[in-house]
Amino acid sequence: MNLTQLILLVLKISIALSVLAVALKATPDDATFLLRHPRQLGAAFFSMNVLMPLFALFVALNFSLNPAVKIALVALSVSPVPPFLPAKALKAGGRENYAIGLLTSMALLAIVVVPVAMKLFERVSGVPLEMPALAVTRLVVSTILAPLLIGICLHAAAPRFAESAAKPTSLVATVLLVLSLIPVLFASSRAMFSLIGNGTILTLAAFAIVGLIVGHLLGGPESESRSVLSLATASRHPGIAAAIAHTNFPNQKLAVPAIALYLIIAAILSALASTRSKSVRRASVAARQSVR
Repeated sequence: MNLTQLILLVLKISIALSVLAVALKATPDDATFLLRHPRQLGAAFFSMNVLMPLFALFVALNFSLNPAVKIALVALSVSPVPPFLPAKALKAGGRENYAIGLLTSMALLAIVVVPVAMKLFERVSGVPLEMPALAVTRLVVSTILAPLLIGICLHAAAPRFAESAAKPTSLVATVLLVLSLIPVLFASSRAMFSLIGNGTILTLAAFAIVGLIVGHLLGGPESESRSVLSLATASRHPGIAAAIAHTNFPNQKLAVPAIALYLIIAAILSALASTRSKSVRRASVAARQSVR
């Protein structure tokens, strides 16, 4: 095993552990929440899998950008919820059952959505595109569904143990993530910097901001659900996005660095949006209490 393979293995383990940490406090009702609320599921699907792909396609066809940036936007727009979403959403004040339900439902839908979306993009753009359902299934199962199922089963069988193990599992996942990302970012930094210019940063930021706004508008009347869908629409599964880019454009070496650059920008903008959302909620609560 070479260094690259070791880094990828550690990254995959960290992603699986982050999902497991959240699932150790979850129940089957949490995982199936959106499947039992079709209206909310439909709104989430429309936000993530209709509006954002249309926006990505519009940008790719109408703006003169680096081809790697166009590939990154299209790949990200059809990728499902990132495995780290529930933990990030809960810190932002999101609803736990909505966050876990969104993670589960979008992971299941991705098995069909991603291959179909590639064919639709192919018809519109005239560029041959594909993403085998089997490849999507493997990524979805290994990074989301399997650790989610294990965590929920452990919580059902031994709830006290599961809940006590959640925090150290999350800590280990974070440490492994940092250890795996530092060399990746260091190795990709030159490639990412080479993409800066020609409207790249503005375009990637616009994609993230549109995602945050669209998710907020379609997240329903509850602020806790809006914050979750807002984060989910703006940030996507990096592994599946990278797999889509590599499968269709294996010779485009800047596509994955473009995806990494977007994730950094989206993380910064999402953090700012979450901070503002918390401030608004606190002000609203304070105002209601003062009226009483």
